Amino acid sequence: MTAAGSHAALMDGVYRRQRHIYDATRKYYLLGRDSMIAGLRAPDGGTVLELGCGTGRNLVLAARRYPKARFFGLDISTAMLETAARAVAQDGAGPRVKLAQGDATAFNAQALFGEAGFDRVFVSYSLSMIPGWEKTIAAALAVLKPGGSLHIVDFGRQERLPAWFKRLLRAWLAKFHVTPRDAMAEVLESESRKAHASLSFRSLFRGYAVHAVVTRPA
Repeated sequence: MTAAGSHAALMDGVYRRQRHIYDATRKYYLLGRDSMIAGLRAPDGGTVLELGCGTGRNLVLAARRYPKARFFGLDISTAMLETAARAVAQDGAGPRVKLAQGDATAFNAQALFGEAGFDRVFVSYSLSMIPGWEKTIAAALAVLKPGGSLHIVDFGRQERLPAWFKRLLRAWLAKFHVTPRDAMAEVLESESRKAHASLSFRSLFRGYAVHAVVTRPA
């Protein structure tokens, strides 16, 4: 089995049951998602891709907020995609949302979605679950249209939180195969330089989370 296939099987196993309660439980600690969606500012007629779309929760909210944009969701877990498809259909956003199964570290957007590039790409609390997550950042920047932007929210270093809280949080996250990416800022800086893109990087909630925006030149 390939590394991508192994990770897909792991994610299906982890979320086959959890997907049914995922959104109800995660809203208490996946902080910053809604403000990230608000900051997308998707243009009318634009295209928006979410990498690691999970249950479709973010895609549904983004489709409501930007009714004239088209949305695309990629996830490696077929179990999560089943839940996402139901969420999108129930919300009535189906005609504007296309979902596909794939590896966020290496995907062919044209083959999966019929789109060569996107005006916006966003990744919400998925990099901390993706082996080789650095490749996801590079892949996301590669499919951004000129003037487009990549938006990321995920766990931070918890640098301004009590040490005991950081230890407990990371031990608990590890049970769900989640690892905060402490090198996030450095990797984003490096990839932004390669793409000649600008980077905005903010630490949220005393380091609990981070919010980054990478913008390609027009």
